Amino acid sequence: MPSWWSQVRSRWAVFLHDIISIPIAWFGAYWLRFNLASIPSDIFIDALIMLPWVVVFQAAAFWWFGLYRGVWRFASIPDLSRIIKAILVGIMATLLAVFLVMRLQHLPRSVLPLYGMLLLLILGGSRFIYRWLKDKHALVSSEQKRVLVVGAGRAGDSLVRDLKRNGTEGYLPIIFVDDRPSKVGREIHGLRVVGSTNDIPRMVRQYAIDAIMIALPSANSKEMRRIVNICEATRKPVRTLPSMNDLVSGFVTVKSLRNISIDDLLGRDPVTLDWNKIKQAISNQIVLVSGGGGSIGSELCRQIIHCKPKKLVIFDNSEYHLFLLQQEFEKYTDVQLAFHLLDLCDTPAVWNMVQLHKPQVVFHAAAYKHVPMLEYQARQAVRNNILGTYGFAEIAVMSGVEKFVLVSTDKAVNPTNIMGASKRAAEMVCQYFNEKQKTQFITVRFGNVLGSRGSVVETFKKQLEQGKALTVTHPEVTRYFMTTQEASQLILQALSLGKGGELFVLDMGEPIKIRFMAEQMIRLSGKLGDDLKIVYTGLRPGEKLYEELFHRREELINTTHAKILKANARQINSKHFESIIFRLQQACAQCQEQDILQALQAIVPELSIADKTKISQINAEVV
Repeated sequence: MPSWWSQVRSRWAVFLHDIISIPIAWFGAYWLRFNLASIPSDIFIDALIMLPWVVVFQAAAFWWFGLYRGVWRFASIPDLSRIIKAILVGIMATLLAVFLVMRLQHLPRSVLPLYGMLLLLILGGSRFIYRWLKDKHALVSSEQKRVLVVGAGRAGDSLVRDLKRNGTEGYLPIIFVDDRPSKVGREIHGLRVVGSTNDIPRMVRQYAIDAIMIALPSANSKEMRRIVNICEATRKPVRTLPSMNDLVSGFVTVKSLRNISIDDLLGRDPVTLDWNKIKQAISNQIVLVSGGGGSIGSELCRQIIHCKPKKLVIFDNSEYHLFLLQQEFEKYTDVQLAFHLLDLCDTPAVWNMVQLHKPQVVFHAAAYKHVPMLEYQARQAVRNNILGTYGFAEIAVMSGVEKFVLVSTDKAVNPTNIMGASKRAAEMVCQYFNEKQKTQFITVRFGNVLGSRGSVVETFKKQLEQGKALTVTHPEVTRYFMTTQEASQLILQALSLGKGGELFVLDMGEPIKIRFMAEQMIRLSGKLGDDLKIVYTGLRPGEKLYEELFHRREELINTTHAKILKANARQINSKHFESIIFRLQQACAQCQEQDILQALQAIVPELSIADKTKISQINAEVV
């Protein structure tokens, strides 16, 4: 039978139920008025005469107040409120009609209040009894998993309510735990708050819990690590709600639940942004993003499009990644979008694209970033990261771009590898053009991004899926991490702060040991005990034990945003810089790898390629 017919049939059945309830309540009120004795015949006849008016007025009020838009299965306080309003309006209409026609003769004054209370009891009671029976039926399945809910706040309340409604989801909430003493001992939806998070192992045994659900979307990463460590000791499945940033609607349902991710444990406190300033910098502007198909580039595009630019232009050299982004952005019909498949080093194509769209704001995220691969391909690193940036910046200046934002990396500080040196030179390119032209060049430098393509997190995930040991280069190697969303949002904030020539450094918090990440990911995968294997392979060519966010000669200054610092950029000699760029262009054109390395070291003197001997000595102590 068609679903629409079932809905119509169900709605008319409810309406018929409510219509039948009206005479029951009407005569029940008379019966109560006369103390459950027989109703005098003359008054009973008048009651019969008035009944059609009561039914008509009351039925109209029911329909007007939308009693049939809701579903009995989910009857709640708003439904009760609509019932009360409809009954009151029906009584008032009946009272007015009886007064005008019969001057209220033979209508005992207590009948209408009693009628209203009885009708409310019948309509409200039937709906809530139906919901109670449905909820009870949903909770009796022996196949459901018994759930302990961590967090008795609003999120936990909403989660349990939805779990009880959706018995088919296979979960039966049993108890709460909460670290707030004021909550312990209380009941929420019939579930008792039995203790704090430290009591979880004991409560799991005592109540035969099958699964744990963490309903703490506002918890920071430190708190999440503590709670997850406690839950891991129970060897039970653990699921969590997303953070408040990710819960876009703010409405918590069973479908919001997901497995614990490394982001939950390594993520940072939510970033507070001045969205008004960001929107002022982007709204109604033509914005261009290079490398828009990459991890940072694509997230930048997602954040930018919510700021309502006049047009968003995206280019990338990966056909597949550009195709995925185009598919994702089909839903945004209120912003002009343009996608270009081209290479950053294809100067004529870049020039034509910029002339076609005339961007006012440029985000330059296109770059080669993999340290080991670029270590033996200096020409490609230099050609793309340095010369590509130089050509792109020059085109931006010639085309009158107002702001040009370079996405840089902490590997540009005291680089020991080709990739880091090329990004440091790219920073210098922006500094060079900012000193000579009207275009405002802004550089934003930050560390690693969690879950970006080719990152250590992705590598660990693949190794775990394949059942292999996790490979870490050194037990003491550390890196700075932030999420793609946080990095992209702070880049936009830096845009709103920049006036030209700034080198902004994002506050990355404390560095994290890669070994710790590996251990956490093994635990999250459920492969404990003998399965927990980490193999130390030794530092790779060009790799450092730890990264730095700023050079010793770059004095850091606070900005108006707590998470963004400003570094005083080191001065460069423009003529010397121009000559080195020319040398690099010539060396790349002739594929002279040795000349490229020499010119690279000339433009980035701190590049210490000779540290390969030192790396070998460190590895000898580990492997």
